Amino acid sequence: MSRFLVSTAWLNDRLSDPRARVIDASWFMPGTPRDAAAEFAATHIPGAVFFGIDEIKDAASDLPHMLASPAEFATAVRRLGVNNDDDIVIYDSHGLFSAPRVWWNFRAMGHERTFVLDGGLPRWLAEGRSIETGWPNPEHGDFKSRFDPSLVADLNAVRDAIAARRPQIIDARAADRFTGVAPEPRVGLKSGHMPGARNAPWTEVMAAGALADAPRLREVFEAAGVDLAAPIIATCGSGVSASLLALALAELGRPDVAVYDGSWSEWGARADTPIETGRA
Repeated sequence: MSRFLVSTAWLNDRLSDPRARVIDASWFMPGTPRDAAAEFAATHIPGAVFFGIDEIKDAASDLPHMLASPAEFATAVRRLGVNNDDDIVIYDSHGLFSAPRVWWNFRAMGHERTFVLDGGLPRWLAEGRSIETGWPNPEHGDFKSRFDPSLVADLNAVRDAIAARRPQIIDARAADRFTGVAPEPRVGLKSGHMPGARNAPWTEVMAAGALADAPRLREVFEAAGVDLAAPIIATCGSGVSASLLALALAELGRPDVAVYDGSWSEWGARADTPIETGRA
């Protein structure tokens, strides 16, 4: 087990531990004809609960799945049976994609003992491990948020980073979206990237549906021109794959990376935000 990732074997051995809380964080891009909640009801790891990324969010924001307030977040996850002394293990049905977003949510709310299941549900199923069906009704937990603002970047923080050229901005979107060649999947957004941003597509930090090993992760970020010793803000389309970059960087010893919560859904929709196209 690493500091932030756990194996399927480790989780399987902990399923009967009352302090182990397993969370399914599956989520699909807009326009994908799949229902994460329905798939959870049909197949999930025993004892798991479902975290709806588009439901546990800042309801006052018109941006997609923005981080909920500390009070709103605590209320929502208490309903999932989460306690402050739990070891939380988060997985998704991709293998590794949306689980890091919920991992980041919990870390931003001060819960350090939060892990991601490497390989996720596909690896669990491929190994023939047990599953459950249906919808659980857990007892309410006692979770209390301890918000850590250093892990969250907002519009002003990104403006300041661009002006000062520090922290570095790393964009997890695909290269053709970063360069402005491909349109954004969300209607009404401009194409391109933030001035000075570097591109490290989230698919590059993956290997067979799991996180790549440390040498490969280092190679990806160094090829993108990232200084791994300097401050970093991760961004993407809506803060999901940016959280995957944050996880990858945490594995390289950088658990302090902030995620730009609004990401391109905010930046690309505004008339007053500068945009560049082409390669970094």
